[in-house]
Amino acid sequence: MANDTMRAAVLVTPGRIELREVKRPACGPADVIVQVERCGICGTDVHIFKGHYASDRLPLIPGHEFAGRIMERGRDVRGLAEGERVIADINVGCGTCFYCRRNEVLNCPDVVQLGIHADGAFAEYVRVPARLAIPIPAGMSFALAALTEPLACVVRAAKSARLRFAESVLVLGAGPVGNLHVQLARAIGAAPVIAAERDPRRAALVRACGADAVVEDPARLRETVLAMTEGRGADLVIESVGSVALYEEALRLVRPGGRVAAFGLTGPEARVAVAPLDFVLKEIGLAGSVAGMGEDMHQALRLLAHGRIDAAPFLQDVRPLDALQDAIATVAARPQALKTQIAVAP
Repeated sequence: MANDTMRAAVLVTPGRIELREVKRPACGPADVIVQVERCGICGTDVHIFKGHYASDRLPLIPGHEFAGRIMERGRDVRGLAEGERVIADINVGCGTCFYCRRNEVLNCPDVVQLGIHADGAFAEYVRVPARLAIPIPAGMSFALAALTEPLACVVRAAKSARLRFAESVLVLGAGPVGNLHVQLARAIGAAPVIAAERDPRRAALVRACGADAVVEDPARLRETVLAMTEGRGADLVIESVGSVALYEEALRLVRPGGRVAAFGLTGPEARVAVAPLDFVLKEIGLAGSVAGMGEDMHQALRLLAHGRIDAAPFLQDVRPLDALQDAIATVAARPQALKTQIAVAP
């Protein structure tokens, strides 16, 4: 590429993003350079912006929910062409350790996540290991393809929690990812699917996206769950907020023999009050999950390509790259739109 610089939104210190002209990433022999078209703002980006996470990596170009076009490929890359439209698995492990072999890449001692630990996609170009680039199906928009990464996180959570046909599911929190939890549970065949969400705007969206019941008043949650599960409690409760109070509520609302899916991120100091005897006598399962990787990405992309997810509520708010700081502040304030995407390409 002739020009060796690019525009990038650089998080310099917590709370401060600068739009800079920086050096383009160099393409290694096994890499591709992707020209970014769309990149979504994730809750993790908000945490990074506020200094709650990965502050030791600053300055950093954040952004990991992206789709774009290959503009350069390394000499050893096969099976991908310049100009090809791709998304990427952002989880870069060593590829050979015990955890990588089991597709548990986040537990790899050497894992690096693009946009979190290494420069990401709130920039004109991002470097991606070619083995992690995934072609976008013909006819799919960049905007829709950029939803693959957050949906892959939900796909992995459903697999980790062993979600099965006709099970009752309670999702605590119906923000962007909570809404996807509801939609995927319904697509799998869970019944009933109940959402708890206090924000009336998000409650209305998750109702429109297929929740069988939406509880906006916390005081009515227990009676609603028991009434819809023949008095047992939910087979699976998914905590999708990162609230100690909601984790404790999940343990109260799961049925004996059911499972709790731990998905929402809390602060590192947070502690949940647990009675171990309840886990033993009631045989309650607990499954943690945080990010999609490997085959989760491919499965999420197929679900989007074949319309199994109502993506319309996620594609309504689009901002330019130079508005990233304000856009992150808007996301942190819980706007009506479920997702804000940055249109990176000029």
